[in-house]
Amino acid sequence: MALGNHSTITEFIFLRLSDNPHVEAVLFVLFLAIYLLTLTGNLMLLLVIKSDPHLHAPMYFFLSHLSFLDLCYCSVTEPNMLKNLLSQDKSISVEGCLAQVFFVFATAGTEVCLLAAMAYDRYAAICHPLLYGQVMGEQLCEGLVWASWGLAFLDALINTLLAGDLDFCEVRIMSHFSCELPSLFPLSCSDVSTNFTVLICSALLHASATLLLIFFSYTRIVSTILSISSTTGRSKAFSTCSSHLTTVILFYGSAFLRYYMPTSGTPAEFVFSIQYSVVTPLVNPLVYSLKNNVVKAALKRMLQKGLYNFG
Repeated sequence: MALGNHSTITEFIFLRLSDNPHVEAVLFVLFLAIYLLTLTGNLMLLLVIKSDPHLHAPMYFFLSHLSFLDLCYCSVTEPNMLKNLLSQDKSISVEGCLAQVFFVFATAGTEVCLLAAMAYDRYAAICHPLLYGQVMGEQLCEGLVWASWGLAFLDALINTLLAGDLDFCEVRIMSHFSCELPSLFPLSCSDVSTNFTVLICSALLHASATLLLIFFSYTRIVSTILSISSTTGRSKAFSTCSSHLTTVILFYGSAFLRYYMPTSGTPAEFVFSIQYSVVTPLVNPLVYSLKNNVVKAALKRMLQKGLYNFG
């Protein structure tokens, strides 16, 4: 990713989360605890799904990839944010910033595709239960995952290569705590209209298209559930979707607000960024483990087996 020939800035400086060193120390402890809990929760969920034969099904196959994505996603930004909270030097090289932009874009893009695939899985399970085993075969599940990664990396590559051609001449203070594409545009002295247009097209084709697929899937799911005469059957069907819906609302809601609002370093922008880049990867394993009886039972079996072997 070559930089423009006239760039004079070689590094950016991140926005301080607080001018008070004591507050920054408290924030460091808080975000370190969140990061460690995120790693522990997602690794635990991956281990449970891998080790328990009861969870070797399409729904949990996608969930394991979601946990792996959340591990990657939080590790792109949080370690650098923790470093900046401890250090007086809050800078990052232009090349390092562009690399962070690429991986944030790629992991977030993969996640929206994966959430759409998970919605289709729930649609197949609830609306066509007799054909579910045939529809959601191993080949299709793997294909959906690989397609999610491929589309997201292509999208990230296009946007990051275009950003690599921008010139950065004077302003180098980034009004954010991590490198994201919208935060680079105000710092550039080049014409960013093409970059902005490509970003909007990416959002419309990538994020909005997957959201429409999720909406269509749940329209059919709700229609099918309401036609179930048994109250117990309706409750059971809704419970299999509630965790996924919670994740969709948390991730899409904060990400759309972050990317469609002006980049200004406002507290609202900071909150939305923290929501989808820090909180959502932490909450996902909790939502799926606490609201899913099958996962809770598998986790209990794994812990009991571990305690038995340890004893």
